[in-house]
Amino acid sequence: MDWYEDEFYPLVERAIEESFRGRFLFNCYLYLKANKATKPQIRKFCASSTAEELSQTSLELEMYIKGGDTTLREAYGHIPKPQARKIRNYLYGILEDAWKYELERKPGRKPKPKTKARRKVATK
Repeated sequence: MDWYEDEFYPLVERAIEESFRGRFLFNCYLYLKANKATKPQIRKFCASSTAEELSQTSLELEMYIKGGDTTLREAYGHIPKPQARKIRNYLYGILEDAWKYELERKPGRKPKPKTKARRKVATK
């Protein structure tokens, strides 16, 4: 397990919870940049259940804002629509930050292939 599984995923999940309390504290792009996340780590996050939860919640909020069915109105009815727009934009912004970071991240250096040491031939 790396830092992104121990720290990053719980941070994103906490950001989801806090957004419904009206607190938008987590900036995904700056966090990834500060921790120098790699492309494979970001790809793994984008394919994870946490990213899927972000996407699904954003879509549900979008449908709720547009009117939605009774199930969505029952689930998100306690949230005023202007607040729901803020939450939706924030959650989708976390995904966009991850995608943006993945696109901007430069590949690291490739290790040099190990070659056998050549013997020097003595010349006369």
